[in-house]
Amino acid sequence: MTRLTFKLFAAVLMMLIGVAPVTRSAATNDSPDFKEVYDLVHSHLSGMTDAELNRAAVQGLFSGLRGKVSLVGDGPSEPRAGATMVGKATVVETDVAYLQVSRVENGLANEIRGGCERLGATNKLKGVVLDLRFASGEDYAAAAAAADLFVVKEHPLLDWGHGVVKSKAKEDAIKLPVAVLVNRGTLGAAEALAAVLRETGAGLILGGRTAGGAMIGQEFSLKNGQRLRIATSPVKLGDGSALSAQGLKPDIEVTVSAEDEQAYRDDAYALLPTTNGTNLLQAGPGEGTNRPARRTRISEADLVRERREGTNFNTDDFPAVRDREPEKPLIRDPALARAVDLLKGLAVMRRARS
Repeated sequence: MTRLTFKLFAAVLMMLIGVAPVTRSAATNDSPDFKEVYDLVHSHLSGMTDAELNRAAVQGLFSGLRGKVSLVGDGPSEPRAGATMVGKATVVETDVAYLQVSRVENGLANEIRGGCERLGATNKLKGVVLDLRFASGEDYAAAAAAADLFVVKEHPLLDWGHGVVKSKAKEDAIKLPVAVLVNRGTLGAAEALAAVLRETGAGLILGGRTAGGAMIGQEFSLKNGQRLRIATSPVKLGDGSALSAQGLKPDIEVTVSAEDEQAYRDDAYALLPTTNGTNLLQAGPGEGTNRPARRTRISEADLVRERREGTNFNTDDFPAVRDREPEKPLIRDPALARAVDLLKGLAVMRRARS
């Protein structure tokens, strides 16, 4: 499927299934001057030493500028030998591959391809959901390699200060449409991977705005001997556009709290409680999302009895003897549910055009 065709299909499908961005407005106030606040706290807060106040201020900067400023060595720990980057690879709704990525590092492309091949060996797949929520990484070469899996022709992908890296023309590209899930915890090379998949036309992005940490860093020496890494310039896509420090804006915005998203990453079918003891997903327009219709199945014994007794099991007069197939579980994760609906709808439209 070409880039233009995929985007056209997606746009039409979103109108057909009524997918509208879920937005949340929040009033924002101008922050007070940092030096003014620091001086007032320093002068009037009791029980805190200068060293403790300095430590708190530095930690606040690192927290607020996560992904953009950090002490060298304070980033994510090195992966354990044999640890995988695709923590979960499974099929949802019988025909959509779901791959949950924890970090973007060397070898991710092989894990993604291996996961798709294993799942595709037993199921006729209609699409791939690449879950990059809470995923991070600083290996932009790995991000480009992972995106290259889904691109058939040579195409400029990414530039992280070493020149533009291009995809390779290939016959074995993964030609399934991709839905990429992101949130505020999607950071660095994971953001770049999502952006490249969208820019090449391989996929669409769903979820929340990302962290805005896809940056090229420069290290500076501090007086205490430590080194400070500061993001000094943005990573660029193959078309020359810079990834924003405000993060990627998704194509379809789905607002979910970070706490709930963590729970859904563990179990997409979990029925999570709300503050008032009920669950908003138990009712409303989303209740029918990705829920297959329950089909009545007549057993062999019923058919024999029908012939012997003249019973008509095509009517609704005998519900007690009907053997209903068990209902499939409902995906409660809002972002994943939207992604699955999108990919299934695309598959229907592709069949209609063929």
